[in-house]
Amino acid sequence: MSDRLKALTDAGVSIWLDDLSRERIESGGLADLVAQRSVVGVTTNPTIFASAIANGERYDEQVARLVEKGEPVDRIVFELTTEDVRNACDILRPAYDADPANGRVSIEVEPDLANDTEATIASARALWAAVDRPNALVKIPATPEGLAAITAATAEGISVNVTLMFSTQRYREVMDAYLSGLEQAREAGLDLSTIHSYGSFFVSRVDTEVDKRLEAVGTETALALRGKAAVANALVAYGAFEEVFGSERWRALEAADANRQRPLWASTGVKNPDYDDTLYVRDLVVAETVNTMPEKTLDAFADHGEVLGDVVSGRAGAGAAILERLGEVGVDFDDVLAVLETEGVDKFKKSWTDLVETVSTQMKKASA
Repeated sequence: MSDRLKALTDAGVSIWLDDLSRERIESGGLADLVAQRSVVGVTTNPTIFASAIANGERYDEQVARLVEKGEPVDRIVFELTTEDVRNACDILRPAYDADPANGRVSIEVEPDLANDTEATIASARALWAAVDRPNALVKIPATPEGLAAITAATAEGISVNVTLMFSTQRYREVMDAYLSGLEQAREAGLDLSTIHSYGSFFVSRVDTEVDKRLEAVGTETALALRGKAAVANALVAYGAFEEVFGSERWRALEAADANRQRPLWASTGVKNPDYDDTLYVRDLVVAETVNTMPEKTLDAFADHGEVLGDVVSGRAGAGAAILERLGEVGVDFDDVLAVLETEGVDKFKKSWTDLVETVSTQMKKASA
């Protein structure tokens, strides 16, 4: 086990892998990462599954069997992905048994449903039932329509990973949706201790969009702010988390054995090669959070990452000051967030289209 990854774990950060494939599962690769790299969770998305299915042969037999049964493409996608998540949950089960906040494997609701509350709820129920593992998570996007679905799923005892969050305002709405779901679950007599949730706050995409605008401004003051907005935005978001989960409303739920919705730093692979490739791990260390990272980032941190202690708690003001400076040099950060949210949903839907097309191609091969 890497000393650096152990140090990260000891600092209270749960290391999750942002990738999954049947090759990783069946070859023992995922189990090795759990044993040797401190990995205690997995996140997935349609793009990850599309790559796994397109580049591996381990899905061929199941695809052929489902094609022979006459199953449509959307059902085949459902069967392939839920089987992988179920099996990954089994590999991560010891981590879950040691700490139910870990050992988690996420699977997304169908992205085309992002703007349909009832269909999202139905998709969450179907995925939760099909995976049928207590350490599964259903990913629901933080769209306006998704907020009500988060509440409804939580109220039914489904553990939810909320995805596609960029703004602190949206994060506050997500936390409110989670607490509302817990309150409904409590009224229904559910055991709140069994319900877990995570708020996936996206990081690197913020710097990508802001840096582009800073470079367009081109002044020395503007250029000095490159690579600072994403972490600053996350610091402000964490400040909101501290506030909400320090409230009287939360304490009443905590007394009923509810779990806090843990912050999950997502999109933590560095896009700009000029930046330290561990930036979004090193600068977001704080206890009881998750950092889900691609294997490249995991390897980079294992090799040369630094754990500098808690660099997040109580620093919302410092983050807000950097965001204020963006406005002073001419970058409209509210517009940045609006663009990222719109693009995020569009990419979310496109990734589903790509997955369906990939599986359709495999179906044609199976029928040939």
